[in-house]
Amino acid sequence: MEFILNYLFTVQFALFAIVVITLKSGIKFVPQNRAWIIERFGKYNTTLEAGLNFIVPFIDHVSADRSLKEQAVDVPSQAAITKDNISLSVDGVLYFRVLDPYKATYGVDDYVFAVTQLAQTTMRSELGKLELDKTFEDRDSLNAKIVAAINDAAASWGVQVLRYEIKDITPPSSVMNAMEYQMKAERERRAKILESEGEKQAQINVAEGEKQARVLAAEAEKQEQVLRAQGEAEAIKAVADAQAQALQVVGEKAATSEGQKAVELDLATKAIAAKQAIAKESSVVLLPDSGTEAGSLVAQATTILETLKNKPN
Repeated sequence: MEFILNYLFTVQFALFAIVVITLKSGIKFVPQNRAWIIERFGKYNTTLEAGLNFIVPFIDHVSADRSLKEQAVDVPSQAAITKDNISLSVDGVLYFRVLDPYKATYGVDDYVFAVTQLAQTTMRSELGKLELDKTFEDRDSLNAKIVAAINDAAASWGVQVLRYEIKDITPPSSVMNAMEYQMKAERERRAKILESEGEKQAQINVAEGEKQARVLAAEAEKQEQVLRAQGEAEAIKAVADAQAQALQVVGEKAATSEGQKAVELDLATKAIAAKQAIAKESSVVLLPDSGTEAGSLVAQATTILETLKNKPN
């Protein structure tokens, strides 16, 4: 009896173990951003996505585990020849991801190796279309062309290339020395141009300063002449006004009898003074036609003075 019980217990335990193993084989938990390829009897059956999935135990099995994340693969350094026959050593980094796990599994044996090799061949092809100087200047354009060319060929593999970055472009040492000499000459040329531009600007500034100084001096002289002319004009006007007022006063006084006598006295005095001046300047004395003319002038002047003195106030 005990033997039978032990046998039944062993059978139950074996059945329980088989059930557990069967359930475990039929339940699959796929991680996030991964895809499992399921084959049944060696043939593709389905693709399991992230989460809980069920398969037929002992019939279905996981043939491939594909990551759907973006992957970065280092492209080894390789030699390439430019359009102007310069040998370069170029390496880069390739960024891609799997879009179709089925194609990545059955479309190519090793999609990482295939994409890497395609990147190398495409890079050599694109570099052969450019001259050496353009490889440094148009690096972004070169990267974009390489990505476009790889995507055209890798579409059947279920892989999408996101970007390609060239890390280093190393020309031969002789070319490096020539490029360094060229850069040095270019820097010296630019320095000379900047120096000449500075001297030119300095000369322009000096000329502009001298021009402005001359203009300011001319403006000052012009202003001075204008002010001087205005002053002289005002002085002449003032003198003319004074003379006009004097003539007006003289005219008003000359209209009277006393004024006429004063005018006659002034004329006589001036005549005598003029004759005295002539006598001082010349040894020749001019006498009037009438010998009594001088005496008559003196007599007239004396009479006028006496009349003015005797005139009551």
